[in-house]
Parts: sequence; structure tokens; C-alpha cells
Amino acid sequence: MHRVKLKLSYCFLFQEVSTRWTGKVPSMSRDTFAFSAASLRSFRLEREQQDWEDARRALAHRRALMRTPLSPVPRVPRQQAKTTAPQTPMPHRCRDPAVLNTFAYGEMPRVYAVLQDPSMVNALMETVQEEMTWAPEMGVWTLTSKTKQTSPLRLAAARGHTACVEELLFRGAEVDASPGGRTALHDACVGGHAACTQLLLAHGADPDRLAADGSAALHFCNSPPTFACAQLLLQVGGASVNIRSREGELTPLHVAARRGLEEHVELLLQHGADVSARNREGETPLNAACAGAERPREAGRFLRVVQMLLKAGADPRTAGRKRHTPLHNACGNCSPRIAELLLQYGAQANAPNGAGYTPMDCLVQAVEDFPDQQPEAVARILLNHGAQPASPKMLKLCSLSPLTLEVMLNCYEIIPPCDDWMDSVPPELQQEHQSLFESVRRLQSQPRSLQHVCRCALRHHVGTRCHSAITQLDIPGSVKDFLLLCSEGRLR
Repeated sequence: MHRVKLKLSYCFLFQEVSTRWTGKVPSMSRDTFAFSAASLRSFRLEREQQDWEDARRALAHRRALMRTPLSPVPRVPRQQAKTTAPQTPMPHRCRDPAVLNTFAYGEMPRVYAVLQDPSMVNALMETVQEEMTWAPEMGVWTLTSKTKQTSPLRLAAARGHTACVEELLFRGAEVDASPGGRTALHDACVGGHAACTQLLLAHGADPDRLAADGSAALHFCNSPPTFACAQLLLQVGGASVNIRSREGELTPLHVAARRGLEEHVELLLQHGADVSARNREGETPLNAACAGAERPREAGRFLRVVQMLLKAGADPRTAGRKRHTPLHNACGNCSPRIAELLLQYGAQANAPNGAGYTPMDCLVQAVEDFPDQQPEAVARILLNHGAQPASPKMLKLCSLSPLTLEVMLNCYEIIPPCDDWMDSVPPELQQEHQSLFESVRRLQSQPRSLQHVCRCALRHHVGTRCHSAITQLDIPGSVKDFLLLCSEGRLR
């Protein structure tokens, strides 16, 4: 079906181009191309729709000519006449796919030929695309045609055709025109086309103009290839570094931090970006960076972004409207290095969010999603900074990570009953960590060893200073490791 549609498109594109350049319609037999019945019906419906719209416009034009002229308006004295701005003529509309492709692909010989008509410089390019939409009255998905608008300047800037953009601007293209909701500068920044961005800014493009979705050009610099565009917007265009989007009230720093863009974050901070700016949900860029660190392979660059934000003065204790702190986000993503860095800068290990969950609770709830991202390391870090152990009822959520279970159980002076969660541990894990689970069954609801009771008492005494106080004690290193909840492979 796709080949038939492609063949049909090429057929009519050839016919349109031949008609435009030779003035003759090439002969085309139905037997030349093997069209399906569905393709012929689709073409017929599209042609009928276009003919209907042309007839409607012609009828409106005839009615305008037949309308009775209004009585003349009395002339105003010269001294009382007010100057009015000249009305902007309606832009020329173009639906020719050949013309659209000329600007989209930057074919300069054809561009010069099309621009012989001055009205094509700021023409309103319309494309019809078929999309699946939900029809609630029928309860089905239907294929509907939607008309999208753009301009020659937008088409050329989106593809990075510098020569075409320069030619259009030389011929008077409106640099800030936004048919379809975006300007050419927005499209150039989305694609990371620095040369086009520089050309548009040199011709007076507004770097702070918002698109239809409420985003500015700096918000569209949200990928590594767009760094040069962000530089030009700030250094050449003078864009506002703390401009907010209309919908979520996001600053460019929120966007860059959420995507872990180190160079972008450093650039924005150098130009005075506000690290304490809050979006509509009350979250800071630090919240956004900690929430974005979901994949282990990206943990390094998100860690460096968090470091830059903290050094710039970001407060790790700032919570959003739901009282969710950056530490909640880091623990929910099983990011041990980010969690440790936040705790070193003063994050509170036991701060509850709006639902009453602590960072430890967020970690336990995420173990099933991230069993291979060292959740046991995050648990040790939290406990060594004074976090309260998780409720025994939540231990079953750690069934896929025996190492995390071990760290959690070593926090209790008496191991709680395990019958309600032991059955949820997969048999292969029980066999792999047989010594651990045998210790759990043997010691549940029984007194622990004197050594373990002493450790619990000492940790309870030092509280949140555990990570720093124990390392300063004049005791052997093996005892320090034991006090700092290092995994032992068994319980005592």
C-alpha cells in the first residue's frame, strides 16, 4: 500500500512540475500505473475536496462583487484625520508539494525560479496529513486529514539550508512570522543549525518570542547538537536566560538539567541562570536533574550536572508542592552517587514527602524496577546518614535484591518474621544466596548476637553523624566497616 501511495505521489508530482514548466499536461494512461481501488478512491476524494474548496472561494468572490456598495463615509477634516497603519495583505497560499519540497531540500536553482513570483517569499505553505484520531461519538479510531501550515523560511531553517535562508531574508521574508505556531528561529534551534540561527538573529529575529506551545528558542535547545545555537542566542541575540515557558513555567535551566546536558547547564550558569527558580510544580532545576537520572549509562553526566548546580548554590532540601525533594528523586532512580552527594550537601535523609514517604521508602518501592542498579548501595548510604530503616511490611518489595534485604535486616535488633515475604523470593535467588536466607529463617524473632546489638546501640547513639563519626574512631578498619553496614553475606 505504501508503494502504491508513493507511486501515486511521484505521478502527480511529475504532472504538476511538467505543467508548471512546459505549460502542457503530460498524457498519463491509467494502464501506466497499477493503481488499487483504494488509491483511486483516495485520489478522487482528495480531488473532490479541493474542487469543493475552490468552488467555495469562487462563490465568496462573486458574492463580494455583487454586494451593494455602502454609502460614502463623510470626509473628516484634515486636522482631525488620524493616521492608520496600512493593512497587511493576505499571504499567498500554496499547496503545491513540488514548491514545498523545493524549500525543504534547498535546491537553489528551483528556489530562484519559484521566487520569481514575489508573493512566494512569504507564502503560506499548507500540507495535508492524515492522522488517526479518536471519534468518541462512534467509539472508533478514524483517519482524518489535518492541515498544517508553515512558510518557506521555516522549511529552509528546519533543514539547515543556509543559502536558501539567506536568499529568502534578502528578498524580504518576515523573520518572526509564525505560521503553524513556530518561527524559523525555533525550527533552526530544534535542528541545531547554528549557521541558520546566526543568520536569523543578524536579521532581527526575536530570541524571546514564544511558540504556540509556550516555549522560547532556548527551551528548544534541549539536545547536545543544539549547544552552539544556545551560545548564539545568549551571546549574540541577548536572549533572556531565565525566560519561562507558558505552560509549565520552566526555565531553560530546568530543561537542560532534566536532560543532563552538562555544557548547556554550564553555559546557562555562566550567564546568570537562577538555580533556585521554581516551575509550576514548585521544583527547582536540581529536582529536575535528580529525576532525569534514570539510566545507569547516563549516571555520570547527571552526577556532574548535580555537582554544578550544588556548587552554584542549589539547596538540596528544597521540595516541590508535593514535598518531593531531590533526594526522593535520586533514591527513586537508585542513583547511589547522586544520593551520597546530596547528603553531603545537607539533604535530610528522613524528610517525608506529601504522601508521607521518606527517601528510604522511595528506594524500597523502586527495587523491583532497578534490581541491577545497586539499590543496596543507596540503602547503606541512607542508613549511614541516619535514615530510619524501612517498615518490615515493605521488605517483600526487596525480594528481587537479596543484598538489599541483607542491608535492611542488619538494621533491626531483632529480625522480624519473614513468612509473609520469603515466598516471594524467586527460587534461583534463594539458591544463589542460600546462606543468607538460612540465617534469616534461623534468626527470625530471635535475639541477635552481642556484637550486632552493640553495633545497633552505637549507630543509634551517633545518629546522623554515623558516616563521619565512626570513621574518626580509634578502632581497626574492619570494625569500622562492620559498623558502617557493609554487606557480609550472612546475618549475625
